[in-house]
Amino acid sequence: MSPLFIGLLTIMILVCLLPWLSHMGQGSNIAQKILTQIERLVRGAFYLSAGCGLLIALAQMAAVISRNVFGVNFIWLQESAIYLFAAMFLMAGGAVLLMDAHVRVDIFYARWTEKRQRWINLAGLHFFVIPVGLLIIWASAPYVHTSWSSFEGSQDPSGIQGVFLLKTLIPVFGALLIMAAAVRVGDLLEGRRHG
Repeated sequence: MSPLFIGLLTIMILVCLLPWLSHMGQGSNIAQKILTQIERLVRGAFYLSAGCGLLIALAQMAAVISRNVFGVNFIWLQESAIYLFAAMFLMAGGAVLLMDAHVRVDIFYARWTEKRQRWINLAGLHFFVIPVGLLIIWASAPYVHTSWSSFEGSQDPSGIQGVFLLKTLIPVFGALLIMAAAVRVGDLLEGRRHG
């Protein structure tokens, strides 16, 4: 694994410690400011993903018009929809978690007290979300590193020659997920609601 990915994993582990440091009063002001900036970053990624949704519609409309009206087919325009969809999906995951808008099976959860819900959410974030985010970064490292080492591009000469950038969104997704989980942990520890 490259030093870049080892550094990213280390930073994400440190990010996971921030809410606990803030809650225990150890440098709480600094930790809270960092968590606020992390929240802004995750929300910014969400706004970028929303913009990608609009661009997908425009790219698809342009591809249909150019092919059916003018009889011209642009491979790069068709591929742009794939790139934009990947960006939209992968950059929105953290914000969905941050806003507590993810899918939840409410068979028991809805009837539990707020305190119990908070503890279940904390356990879920620590035992499922954060480890999965770390696993995504760790497992994608060789894949992304190989892609970057050859500046992997489209198999079609007239396609987008930036597949390596597309694959980079995988560890970015893992990092955004971990950052959103850290902010949520901070909110749960302090008893704040998000949404």
